[in-house]
Amino acid sequence: MRNVFVVIRREYIYRVRNRWFIVGTLALPAAILGVIALSAMSEARRSNRDRVLPIIDHSGVLYDLVAGRLPSSFEPERVATTPEALEEVAERARERTISGYLVLDAETLTSGKATFHGDHAPRTLTRIRMQQAVVRSALQVRLSATDSGAQVEDLLSGGEIDFESVSDEAPEEGAREIGMAVGFAGAMVLYMVILIYGMMVMRSVLEEKTSRVVEVIISSVRPWELMLGKILGVGAVALTQVGIWALAVTLLLTVGLPYLIAFRPELGNASELLQYLPAVGALVIFVAFFILGYLLFSSLYAAVAAMCSTEEEAQQTQFPVTLLVMIPIFFMSSIMEDPNSTLSTVLSLVPFFSPIVMLPRYLGGAPLWQVGLSMVFMVITIGGVAWVAGRIYRVGILMQGKRPTLPELWRWVKEAG
Repeated sequence: MRNVFVVIRREYIYRVRNRWFIVGTLALPAAILGVIALSAMSEARRSNRDRVLPIIDHSGVLYDLVAGRLPSSFEPERVATTPEALEEVAERARERTISGYLVLDAETLTSGKATFHGDHAPRTLTRIRMQQAVVRSALQVRLSATDSGAQVEDLLSGGEIDFESVSDEAPEEGAREIGMAVGFAGAMVLYMVILIYGMMVMRSVLEEKTSRVVEVIISSVRPWELMLGKILGVGAVALTQVGIWALAVTLLLTVGLPYLIAFRPELGNASELLQYLPAVGALVIFVAFFILGYLLFSSLYAAVAAMCSTEEEAQQTQFPVTLLVMIPIFFMSSIMEDPNSTLSTVLSLVPFFSPIVMLPRYLGGAPLWQVGLSMVFMVITIGGVAWVAGRIYRVGILMQGKRPTLPELWRWVKEAG
């Protein structure tokens, strides 16, 4: 095993010192941090001029309703309907001490139409928020003539369909939906990382084979030791990168999100989503499926590289392996819609699909015994795939020339000593 650790150390140090690894690892958290910082800076630069919204209510019944429905980023200001007050607010708009003012009148009650007076049109999102507040308030006034205010408000809020589970073990609906969303994000991360680092193993093997360096290495390291060392070394690099990303995202959620909410009060409800984020158990399952999925597919990619002599051959030969990684993504919408359907359950128990499918299923309420069973199937499959890949690697790593046919590959597997 000493030779294996030597190969692992060489692969790990060589890759983590690469400038592209450093740039790629820091790029994601830097991009997220940049988005948060730019958004916060943009809001910080908004002066009181953009926040204050004077409202002139000629109808006499809409101001309180509209002001109560505006997001907390607005500071509504009641303006009297006297000529002096109207002239004063118009002068403030002309002098640009305010961005503009909103006028409500009798037509607002009948058609929901209001007028914004200012030096420039409000931004699209601002216009939509004002429009929603005005229309819902006008509807409430109209409907309140026949129904109670509470009933009208319930209708205007859009209503809802409550969910009552017939099982005591079913998760809370809000937690299930957010868990599925987080699971989908985790599945996409697993998909990309397994694909990227599996191909990295393939390129590493192919590079040493085409340059004939492997002929020198094999003189002191057995083929299976070289293959195992490469897989584990590149896997350690992947864990390092994913670990840094996970730490960065955690810090951004716990530190950056409150900072952003301080400048964007309308995002205050986003802090409530943190309570639905996956617990330690889900993170353990994520790491477990990443390791198992990586070991499975990196063995296949190493075998692909061993049987090819050029980059072009490898690109053609690796397609079936890449397709195995991609197939679960094609069914992800169905899995998200019903994580406990027969299709979702069967896919999650197929070892080649389990790494990507099982995480969103688990966060969507799949039983733990299915998670454990899928892991058992994966471990058994990894053993079989590693045995076959190792025998192909042992013969193919030193061979040059034409790519072997399927009968020749089968002969390699049977005759490799």
